[in-house]
Amino acid sequence: MRVLVAIPVYNEAKYVTSVLERVRQHATNILVIDDGSTDDTPTLVSKQPVEVIRHAVNRGYGRSLRDAFRWGSCYDFDWVLTMDCDEQHEPERIGDFLEAMHRDDTDIISGSRYLAPEAESIGAPPQDRKAINRTITHEINERLGSRFGAHITDAFCGFKAHHVSAMKKLKLTETGYAFPMQFWVQAAANNLRITEIPVTLIYNDPSRSFGGVLDDAQHRLAHYRSVLHDELRICADKLPAEALVDIAEPVVTTSCTNGCCRR
Repeated sequence: MRVLVAIPVYNEAKYVTSVLERVRQHATNILVIDDGSTDDTPTLVSKQPVEVIRHAVNRGYGRSLRDAFRWGSCYDFDWVLTMDCDEQHEPERIGDFLEAMHRDDTDIISGSRYLAPEAESIGAPPQDRKAINRTITHEINERLGSRFGAHITDAFCGFKAHHVSAMKKLKLTETGYAFPMQFWVQAAANNLRITEIPVTLIYNDPSRSFGGVLDDAQHRLAHYRSVLHDELRICADKLPAEALVDIAEPVVTTSCTNGCCRR
């Protein structure tokens, strides 16, 4: 079983060296997707024995994940394990994902920050992020839970393992932070098997921002819901009837000029 650990980074000079050194204790094949960093991240990554994809400009979190999946497919990996580079995902948990992979009974192994005992949490998420996660996760479960076999508890956790053969069934195009909306709908439409495992909830820096208009919680929620509902329409013929109940009309939004909606 060949596993690729893929880590999107954007201006993570503060964390990237320590994170990669910890990941190297648990994984051999590591890919960093540098999404147009403008700080010292590229220099620091170049000192590590890892593979690198570098975007000349910032193209977005979703685009970085799609590049990781393509790499995994091109180089014949069985699994792509994605994790963040801000010390909110513990490399020591990689073994838990490997154990679940070896059971060979699922297509997606999704980390959940809400399955672990609350006493294990480090810091607390900003209230708007927690509320949006809860709202969107509930809606995804209401619409798609019957396909997953069990309700998910954390729609936004980026600590995930993806079976490469299953990912080839998806046609992912979303480039920004709304990537999970498209991902979950297509996973349901293609009857992918979903497993959640607990990971520690860690928030070291609650001041980290999405950038631009997405820093406004109401705008961010509306954007996520718009992408979710658009994808439900696209995949309607492959989804159960409850997935399409009362979905909102398409919303025409003003184009964002600084790229934040792509991230």
